[in-house]
Amino acid sequence: MVIDAANSSPTKAVPLNLYIPRRLVIRSHTRIGKNNRFFQFSSIGEDPSDKKFEGEEVWLDIGDNNVFREGVTLHRGTGFGGGLTKIGNDNLLMPYVHIAHDCMVGNNTVFANNAGLSGHVEVDDWAILGGFAGVNQFVKIGAHAMVGGVTHVGQDVPAYMLVSGQPAAVRSINTVGLSRRGFSDEAIKDLRTAFKVLYRRGLSLNEALEELRAMLARCPEVAALIASIESSTKGIQR
Repeated sequence: MVIDAANSSPTKAVPLNLYIPRRLVIRSHTRIGKNNRFFQFSSIGEDPSDKKFEGEEVWLDIGDNNVFREGVTLHRGTGFGGGLTKIGNDNLLMPYVHIAHDCMVGNNTVFANNAGLSGHVEVDDWAILGGFAGVNQFVKIGAHAMVGGVTHVGQDVPAYMLVSGQPAAVRSINTVGLSRRGFSDEAIKDLRTAFKVLYRRGLSLNEALEELRAMLARCPEVAALIASIESSTKGIQR
């Protein structure tokens, strides 16, 4: 389906979920929630770019209160990859962001201009991808993590971490983001310690996990970091 609402205009009287701009393409098998805003030249729910796709019934699910700026491309899932690409709630995708087949994007994420996900990528809540950041297939980006601009990520990024550079490396925790989201000074201090345990003390991953578990009593926020490490299938960026 090609939608060309030449006469529509965003006014206070029109709910955002009813604002359809010029030259927006929404394909079949796309479910869209409430109060989403789509900008011109976006392609929503297109066939996956995968040679193994043979026209199976696959879907794109979009939650509520998302903003998709100009030229965003969102592809449906594949039959062999679970059949679903999913975008959660309250996400901002800036111009020319690409979300490939079978990706899972959480809530409150930000994708800056031209950031792109390959197939089967998972991005957890509150993560941020800088402009022109690229993520390999099957990689997981943890909650509250940040990927710097023009950074290519080939392994999982644990929760809270800031990864940037060429080659990509974990630099610190996402201090600014955590502060903006209301994390206490004490929690941020403890998460800095957790970063040092994981990246600066020369410990094996199992040794680091033991020390992180010992921190849980005084810093419950470390639980998300531990979970993101333990659930990694490609290995963490380290």
